[in-house]
Amino acid sequence: MRGLYLVTPNWDDTDRLLDVSEQALQEGVALLQYRHKSAEADQRREQAGALLALARKYGVPFIINDFLELCEELDADGVHVGGTDASVAQVRARLGADKLVGASCYGDMALARTAEAGGASYVAFGGFYPSLVKKYPVTTPLDIVLQAKREIRLPCVVIGGMTPANAAPLVARGADMVAAISSVFGNGHQADAVDIAVQQFNLLFAQAGDA
Repeated sequence: MRGLYLVTPNWDDTDRLLDVSEQALQEGVALLQYRHKSAEADQRREQAGALLALARKYGVPFIINDFLELCEELDADGVHVGGTDASVAQVRARLGADKLVGASCYGDMALARTAEAGGASYVAFGGFYPSLVKKYPVTTPLDIVLQAKREIRLPCVVIGGMTPANAAPLVARGADMVAAISSVFGNGHQADAVDIAVQQFNLLFAQAGDA
């Protein structure tokens, strides 16, 4: 797991959601997560199913935020859980060994250690910067990535207001994936902006690999 972790916005326009997602997938995405907290159940099922088909087309793992039953119904590749959702251990026991289980750990290494012990596939830290989508304290220190790379053996995702510019010091510290919403989907009305944003994120990892 390495590269851009694309997370969807709360868009009700399914056609637009699919168009921008596919544009990004064409440029190269490591993981795709469906996240729509305010959707009705039928809409969520429709959008997630369509995104799963797109992810399969491009060979990208597809994760559903929070909704474990929907993951099971669609046979998605996994679930991402937050601090108020079911525990990683509970989700892992239910989904089995073959699915991906991601865990939000905010700025807390204790949560990351618990997630690793519970069978997480990756841990996510943040927010590092103010987000246009999520509201949370921007209190996570950049060097938690260094600590995580020393102390746990899971891929490390960074989240919260990510742009190619401000993600650079986190990738330099060893972040395996950068989760982004607005930096990609916020450019969905501009013909080349989505392509450029994804390319810039991917360039961070290429440069880190060359360093």
